[in-house]
Amino acid sequence: MAHIDYYLSTLSPYAYLAGDRLERIAARHGASITYKPLDILALFARTGGSPPAERHPARKAYRAQELPRQAKKCGLPLNLKPAHWPTNPAPSSYAIIAAQKAGGGDPGALVHGILRACWAEDRDIAGDDVVRDCLTRAGFDPALADSGLLTGAETYATNLEEAVAAGVFGVPFYVVDSGQMFWGQDRLEDLDLHLAGKL
Repeated sequence: MAHIDYYLSTLSPYAYLAGDRLERIAARHGASITYKPLDILALFARTGGSPPAERHPARKAYRAQELPRQAKKCGLPLNLKPAHWPTNPAPSSYAIIAAQKAGGGDPGALVHGILRACWAEDRDIAGDDVVRDCLTRAGFDPALADSGLLTGAETYATNLEEAVAAGVFGVPFYVVDSGQMFWGQDRLEDLDLHLAGKL
């Protein structure tokens, strides 16, 4: 059975646009997923990327066209300028880490709920009330927002180191235990084909 390490940032619009396609692909092929939220700004600094605010105007202009196109293609609502972005990604990331460790709910639904809260619902994913609500909706104990802080912080830092070691330089990034890597929500079809043995 294949395993996928999914490196993500809860601030990423492209991770949001991935929707639940990774989970459907994994279910189709009997693959397992480990969700690995990380500090995307630290990853950019380590791997030669630039934060969105520091990018060339041409890159910013293209992003402003590309995101709405991709959202329409994926059938997902998108606010190109969310009210609470950028915000502190740590609380939501720690919650994902704690929930995945605790079990009992749907980690994929939690990830999507947090990303949707930011990019479609104009909610601040740094807020305890938003994180607790997302945990509850995904079938997890909302108290994980508090109890998972220490483990979450440690794992969050470890995820960054593992990402750099694995050759990850952006998000969403999917690393299969076969050694194949796929960057971007627009490469999920290729991941599907790879797991089917066709690519």
